Amino acid sequence: MIKAKLDDKANVVDILSRSFEDNQSVNFIIRQDKNRTKRIRALMDYSYEVCSQFGDVWLSDDRQACALLLYPHLKRTTLKSIWLDIKLILQAIGLDSIQKAMNRETRIKKLHPPTKMAYLWFIGVQPEHQGQGIGSKLMKEIISNSDSKVLPIYLETSTLKNLPWYEKFGFQIYGQLDFGYNLYFMEREPDK
Repeated sequence: MIKAKLDDKANVVDILSRSFEDNQSVNFIIRQDKNRTKRIRALMDYSYEVCSQFGDVWLSDDRQACALLLYPHLKRTTLKSIWLDIKLILQAIGLDSIQKAMNRETRIKKLHPPTKMAYLWFIGVQPEHQGQGIGSKLMKEIISNSDSKVLPIYLETSTLKNLPWYEKFGFQIYGQLDFGYNLYFMEREPDK
């Protein structure tokens, strides 16, 4: 895997936007209107920027898959982070859905343990390259990297068919929330 650079941003946003176009959790947050696809891209742009500042953005060697990891214990409020939040509201969520998004985030954060972690925000593969093992190889490398830092990995998924995939890498469900769709909380402790 390779660490993404600024000139990889467009590719990362494209991979994630296409991979998560029909994702229930993403579409719960994004205003559902004629600009939905553009709003998903704005969410992925935001996520890329946040992880570039307070985490890691990884690409598979062939640049067909990517992952955004956030290290919440390193996240700080800065002028740039405030600006990114404002852009997210205006470009993706919409002013009328701020309360819904904030309520969702509050409920999610209550289930996150107060520990240092690698938070796997997004992992995706270009749709035409899915099922070829690219995502699995990237996941193994992410796990190895997190193990070397002795950090557990936490994530959420609303895609039921992805649960067995995560479980084969040692992730376990530790919680669940109902937002009109089920959001599963998973964790993987580092190998020692």
